[in-house]
Amino acid sequence: MSNPHLLLKGFEVEMYTGRADGTVVGCAAEAARELAGFVTEPDQRNLEYTTPPDASYGRQLELLLEPRQRLRRWLRPRGLTLLPGSTLATGGSDRFERSDPTNAYHAHIEHTYGTRVVTASVHINFGLTAMDPLFAGLRLLRCEGALLLALSASSPFLDGQATGAHSQRWLQFPLTPPQVPIFLNHSHYVRWMEEQLATGSMHNVRHLWTSVRPNGDDRPHDLNRIELRICDLIADPLELLAVTAFAELRLLQLLAEPGRFDPLLASDLSPEELADLADANDRAAARSSLEAKLRHWKTGAPILARDWIAAELESLAPLAKSLGLENLLPPLEMLLTRGNTAMRWLALLRTGQPVAEIVAAEAAALEARETALEACLATDPALALG
Repeated sequence: MSNPHLLLKGFEVEMYTGRADGTVVGCAAEAARELAGFVTEPDQRNLEYTTPPDASYGRQLELLLEPRQRLRRWLRPRGLTLLPGSTLATGGSDRFERSDPTNAYHAHIEHTYGTRVVTASVHINFGLTAMDPLFAGLRLLRCEGALLLALSASSPFLDGQATGAHSQRWLQFPLTPPQVPIFLNHSHYVRWMEEQLATGSMHNVRHLWTSVRPNGDDRPHDLNRIELRICDLIADPLELLAVTAFAELRLLQLLAEPGRFDPLLASDLSPEELADLADANDRAAARSSLEAKLRHWKTGAPILARDWIAAELESLAPLAKSLGLENLLPPLEMLLTRGNTAMRWLALLRTGQPVAEIVAAEAAALEARETALEACLATDPALALG
């Protein structure tokens, strides 16, 4: 699906490895040594791969699946598989398992944060090189990040128990620094970053752990993309592409009409109020996802996450059709109807199914899903995308 109007995009995918019974087992250091394209996290129980920038959703589907298939072939003789979810659902949060005991930065992470950081997620990157559109997009995604977390929540469990949240990952992950402003422009971001580094509230330029951030080859000066970090792991590739298309369509609306969609221009609230609203919405979405009571950034009025998403999907339909993206969005309607991963898992738990059995069944279903998508790509790529 080649479309000159679409943004470059790419993914950073973190996943847990483990046994078919749902037990997490780390092997990241060995896997990263032997498999091209995989890198370690500080804890060896999850590992990461990235997809290169490409505007095409069809190409991104291929780029998401190919590394996983290679990894699965490597894991299989070791009795391991890939596990869905964004926290240590079946156990292990009492210990840190270093992937590289000699890495000083990993030591700092372990000693400062412990297993609060041992989570899995997906970061979605959108290419924007002009600074005014980039920071406008950053503001919009910051103010609507809760919607993307509500769609993606997949971490209701920790250590074999329900935590009471839909995204335990987002509640436990140490946002750094704790308060991040709505950036007014590039120079505001540069000044703020330099202040954080000078005071030590950030360890380095990568140590901005927030819902969405600017990224590039020489931060904070040389930027070329927006990195959306709030989503839990969206293990199903088509659900991931649907969430990505939703976010991209919002960005394209913004680029066409900044006066309507840039919160700095279109909101009744001050930048300080917008930052507080966004953070409060993120916490509410982490607790209740699609059922969360949020406040809309335009006026501060209350609105349910599910209703907000449905309204945006309706408004986006003409643009999606004009860009040939309408066939990517049906998974979002399914999420709104049947619930996201966390909601489905909690429903299974209420029937008496143990956490480990839920994770194990979902891991098997994910592998079957990937196999089916691979077969579709081999015979009819358009069919694979809906």
